[in-house]
Amino acid sequence: MGVLLDVILPVFLVLGFGYVAVWRGLFSDAGVDGLMKFTQGFAIPCLLFRAISTLDLSQNFDLGLLGAFYAGAVGGFTAALLGARLIFKRDWEDSVAIGFIGLFSNSLLLGLPITERAYGASALEANYTIIAIHSPFCYFIGITAMEIARNRGGSIVALPGKVLNAMFHNALIVGITLGFIVNLGSIPLPGVLTDAIDLMVRAALPAALFGLGGVLYRYRPEGDMKTILYVVAVSLVLHPAIVWGLGRWNGLSTEAFRSAILTAAMAPGVNAYVFANMYGKAKRVAASSVLIGTALSILSVWVWLAILP
Repeated sequence: MGVLLDVILPVFLVLGFGYVAVWRGLFSDAGVDGLMKFTQGFAIPCLLFRAISTLDLSQNFDLGLLGAFYAGAVGGFTAALLGARLIFKRDWEDSVAIGFIGLFSNSLLLGLPITERAYGASALEANYTIIAIHSPFCYFIGITAMEIARNRGGSIVALPGKVLNAMFHNALIVGITLGFIVNLGSIPLPGVLTDAIDLMVRAALPAALFGLGGVLYRYRPEGDMKTILYVVAVSLVLHPAIVWGLGRWNGLSTEAFRSAILTAAMAPGVNAYVFANMYGKAKRVAASSVLIGTALSILSVWVWLAILP
């Protein structure tokens, strides 16, 4: 019970404040849109830029950690896509969008604050290692699969350009890329600039959590419940279970193992809806999966925290 109260509930209370504020008319839909544009387009890219630009790449890029986490993510994508296609009889484009829900866990808005509250700020290095390639990896998988589904029988010559164009219009990927450039190039940044970026960083997570609550109120469940519960189970149970098995097999350190499991165990992120909205496919399933998965993760994350070493 102490873990639930001390680690999980403060994060979800901030999210709940945003939900209630929009529900009761204290915060407008336009305000939510503006807040999410600020966090997703500016504050969180600044957070990722600072984290990647200062990360010790030689020490923290553990291939065992990345292999375990992303094999689990691909497993979640495959299970969600095939389930949508074979069990629920969705068309291929819908199935790819639903597969993306099982692929993209909420590593930033939930994974970071929950890991920090559970194990301290020093435990976040493995989280940042995962997050450094999370958006590029997931969008590459999702966009490539969607473009193949949309252009069945067509030329593949234009496919790489479409994938890269879509990826580099994503502010998160731009922030990560700039962070790598500064890190690998050992480019010094003036203190006044890093201080300004750090101000943005401090606003990123609490503002994004509050805004996420408002987004979740907007997209309440409206059908497709069997599909939604299936993909939520893939996200909350199958993905972390795969990572658990591979992490043990790879002999991950306790710190890396904790970060990998907790990040994998997070509910589908808002990017699942962003991706569905990009293509106009399975938007209701994506939005409702984010909402229901986030609510259920209060209990599922409690269980994972209880059994983690």
